[in-house]
Amino acid sequence: MSAEIEYIRNVFRSGFELTDITWSSWDEPGRIGVEHHVLWAPDAEQGEDSVGLLLRFPPTAHGDFHEHTGYELMLVLDGQLDHSDGVSYFKGDLVVEGPGTEHRMSSSSGCTVLAIRTKPAEARTPSKPIREVTSAA
Repeated sequence: MSAEIEYIRNVFRSGFELTDITWSSWDEPGRIGVEHHVLWAPDAEQGEDSVGLLLRFPPTAHGDFHEHTGYELMLVLDGQLDHSDGVSYFKGDLVVEGPGTEHRMSSSSGCTVLAIRTKPAEARTPSKPIREVTSAA
């Protein structure tokens, strides 16, 4: 087993300025426009369920609505991250959601986020109205 180190200089830049890393489109049902850079992924052979991601949300991009089976930590590195319950988080805000929490994250103006999940999330259908994804304009 070889140890790996990934180093990203000044990660507090806008994700759109982070051109020294590879971004991939996150194409799944319910996701629109979100891009990600995988820091580490689940590894069944190693018994690792967690995932670490950098996420980039252009304006009006959003993830799917899902429930967490473990904890999720989100650190807003730049911009504004909008939670489906109506709360917005800004650069420097740290959010920890526990198992059983549900949400759809989006950004009206664009943002970059560090997201760490201890276990996978499961797609869900909202049981009550959620915040609509809108432009900041």
